[in-house]
Amino acid sequence: MNRVDVVYSAILKKGKVLMVKNKKYDNWTLPGGGVEKGETLEQAAVREVWEETGLTVKIGSLLTVNEAFRQKENNHVLFFTFSAEVLDGEVAIQDTGGILEAEWKDLSFANEAMPYYEGGFEKLLETSIPYTFQGVQI
Repeated sequence: MNRVDVVYSAILKKGKVLMVKNKKYDNWTLPGGGVEKGETLEQAAVREVWEETGLTVKIGSLLTVNEAFRQKENNHVLFFTFSAEVLDGEVAIQDTGGILEAEWKDLSFANEAMPYYEGGFEKLLETSIPYTFQGVQI
């Protein structure tokens, strides 16, 4: 199986969470996607949020790590979900080929759309751990 890293960003505003509808899987998720070669997790999260929502964000703490084997795609996927804060911009999808919609959704909708967060989306927001890129080491 191929190892794939995916980052997601939890962006909250007035009790709602920003979610995107993905064309490929026809589902609602947090803004996010695959980490490209040479990118840190944080760089990938910032890039993916901008591509999918048009927002510039600051990445915060790591909220959770999920893992899955996607046998159809022959991938072993690690999903890293971070908190994020909007620095600039208005919601405007940049990746119109991959994202159908971007909307602020109620947390109850997030719970239904993303059942893989154990205890629900609200529980995800209760704890976090720091994320640190340790730089290039020789």
